[in-house]
Amino acid sequence: MKALRFDRFGDAGAVLHVEEIPIPVAGPDEVLVQVRAASINPSDVKNVQGKFAQTTLPRTPGRDLAGIVKGGAPEMMGREVWATGGDIGFTRDGSHAEYIVIPQRAAVQKPPPLSMVEAASVGTNYITAFLGLVEKARLREGETVLVTGAGGGVGSSVVKVAKTRGARVIGVDRAAPKAASGRGPDVDLGLSSESDDVVARAEEFTEGRGVDVVFDCVGGPLFETGLRTLGLYGRQVTITVTGDRRVSFDLLDFYRRQLTLFGLNTALLDTVACGAILDRLRPSFEEGGLTPPRISRACSIEDAVEAYGQVDKGTAGGKIVITFAG
Repeated sequence: MKALRFDRFGDAGAVLHVEEIPIPVAGPDEVLVQVRAASINPSDVKNVQGKFAQTTLPRTPGRDLAGIVKGGAPEMMGREVWATGGDIGFTRDGSHAEYIVIPQRAAVQKPPPLSMVEAASVGTNYITAFLGLVEKARLREGETVLVTGAGGGVGSSVVKVAKTRGARVIGVDRAAPKAASGRGPDVDLGLSSESDDVVARAEEFTEGRGVDVVFDCVGGPLFETGLRTLGLYGRQVTITVTGDRRVSFDLLDFYRRQLTLFGLNTALLDTVACGAILDRLRPSFEEGGLTPPRISRACSIEDAVEAYGQVDKGTAGGKIVITFAG
């Protein structure tokens, strides 16, 4: 089978290549999945660059996938499944290949309304959004969420999850996200991180109360800005770092407002844990309450190295998904 492989860390263009390797064999409690589509995440690029200490080499990268069970448990043969995890692509071979072996419990039913390409774009983005908003911040109906990087893959997923839970959403990005566009769940207020006074506008929007939850998909320069928009008992979730890894904030103000900070690293969740979350999200995708991230294009595995470079530069304009023939 064809697979993307790397045996040393570095720039994707220098270390990533397409290789012909044997089709893996499913062991006890595992299934062999024929991958039909697998998206490329920024974390996949960082993995190839050597930014994850747990990765073992040589390795096939790729976290997210959708495909068809072709081996293992007889009762699952032919089932259309989707999967993701912080182990595949890191400590076991990932989804950027024609076949993958994953635990049987990780191969959960794909929502029938979603195509393979759409289903493959969901995993990492929505797992992150769900864990941050629901498990960490305990978002409640009627609360206000401010999302930095709202136009990105994770940020747009956070917006959609928040709206399905009855929250009001302030979206912040370099270009202000559009409110009430009529194209699915929208932000209630869109702000530009470059031209708007985010703190003042958030205070005005909440009538001086401050926001309840900040979901920080940027870090660095917007970390303290997010904290300053929070009201009493506010919670902030941070998932990444941009620029300087060190940040500063007013500690007196932090404890007097009784704020809470959460760090979230989904790479620590294996495919079984992620499968359970995908199963919880599936009904919302089947009913149309949640929709896949924007997909910029599909590509073949032969074009995947170039696509990695595009994701690394941040010029993809949406998800790039590797597709495989059936």
